[in-house]
Amino acid sequence: MPQHDWVLGADRNAEALARILSASSDLVSRRGFEAFTVEAVAAELHCSPATVYRRAGGKAAILERLVSLFAARIVGSIREAIADLEGTERVVAAIVVALDCMRAESLGKVIMGDIRPDRDSGAVTASPLVAKFADEMIGRHDPLAAQWLIRVTFALWYWPLKDKQSEYELVKRFAGPSVTLGLSE
Repeated sequence: MPQHDWVLGADRNAEALARILSASSDLVSRRGFEAFTVEAVAAELHCSPATVYRRAGGKAAILERLVSLFAARIVGSIREAIADLEGTERVVAAIVVALDCMRAESLGKVIMGDIRPDRDSGAVTASPLVAKFADEMIGRHDPLAAQWLIRVTFALWYWPLKDKQSEYELVKRFAGPSVTLGLSE
């Protein structure tokens, strides 16, 4: 049951969790995942590690929430951008918005920077959730097209064109059509 705090004017647990996640995001953005510990977050917040564990769980739970919140922000932006689009136009908009969102967030740079072709654990490329979202970006269920979309987007994230207009043209002329070309009806 939520504990409405008369001083905070809000749910005490929700506020504590929000502060812990904010401090965790800042810490990970500044120092990376390797430096993240519950003790480091507690020190940032001037509280005990027990408080962090009680309010937010352990390291894995906090990191999972951070990644989930990051993904939710990107997904929300992409859904808004592709709402009334279909086919190649939908895929192009999805790629462009995804790249803009991933590049704009400091946490995104850390999350995406930890994924490398030579170190792919499959956490993203083999994730059923990511594949489901890729299907949504395409507008239909096609596992192979979803994997291609994921890989095209990551390639552009790692090797962006310096000129934003040129990158858009590349996505419009080549990346988007390459995803939709082989779609089954």
